[in-house]
Amino acid sequence: MSEGYLFFEDVLPAEKRTKPRMDLVLKRVLLVFAVLLGVELIWFFGITPCMPLKTLTINELPGLDRTTLLRAAGIDRESTFISVWPRSVEKALTQLPLVESARVVKHYPDSVSITVRRRTAVAMAFAQVQGRSTAVYFDHQGLVFALGNDLPEARTLGQTLPIISGIQFDQIRVGLRLPPNLVPLFEELDRISKNAPQLLALISEIKVQKKAYDGFELVLYPARQKIRVRTGPELNEQSLRYMMLVLDVLASKGIDADEIDFRTGTVAYRTKEASSG
Repeated sequence: MSEGYLFFEDVLPAEKRTKPRMDLVLKRVLLVFAVLLGVELIWFFGITPCMPLKTLTINELPGLDRTTLLRAAGIDRESTFISVWPRSVEKALTQLPLVESARVVKHYPDSVSITVRRRTAVAMAFAQVQGRSTAVYFDHQGLVFALGNDLPEARTLGQTLPIISGIQFDQIRVGLRLPPNLVPLFEELDRISKNAPQLLALISEIKVQKKAYDGFELVLYPARQKIRVRTGPELNEQSLRYMMLVLDVLASKGIDADEIDFRTGTVAYRTKEASSG
């Protein structure tokens, strides 16, 4: 009688014998993926932000090219995402006379965008600079931000902006601010230029006339009529429309006025015959 031997491994299912091998392969695959993910995270969070910027966008404006803006911002080819501090860059850019405001946005991990808003002239004056009559440009805050031909559009501005006279400058320079009591006048000029530019174009000169004791009054010179219009320190779109309406009424009635006074709230005018007499 022959004897037989039973080996358990001979009767184990094939899938049970291959399972440990599959687990090992899966572990190795997962390990590879974990290593790759770790390398990617290190590159994305640790290396890329320290490398030179891949994308840098900045809006160029007349008189403010890309080179000028980046030099003022302190950004060059070696600048990185980490080295760019938005608040510091914004502050540096607003030191440029032509820049009113700047906004810096960082896009992780290697991009920066800069948006600059340029100052706009709302009025101009003339002052002596080194013995020559030079155009002076004011923004809506009464700030002198450009002189002479600093603005590319200087030639056209001379035909559209009202001229401010009567202001004494001890030493004119870019960055000079007018007294606070004059700022509301320039703010109103800015509003009128935006809402009714055709109305502002009817005025060629606005003279700031200091009162005997305190404050000031305004004397307006229309562009198309040889007449003086006296008013208080406040000037807005509504009052300017009313002045132009009165001028039209006087002209339609054939009244040759030399001066119209709106300071008391009622219209008073003086004819040229009375002035000469």
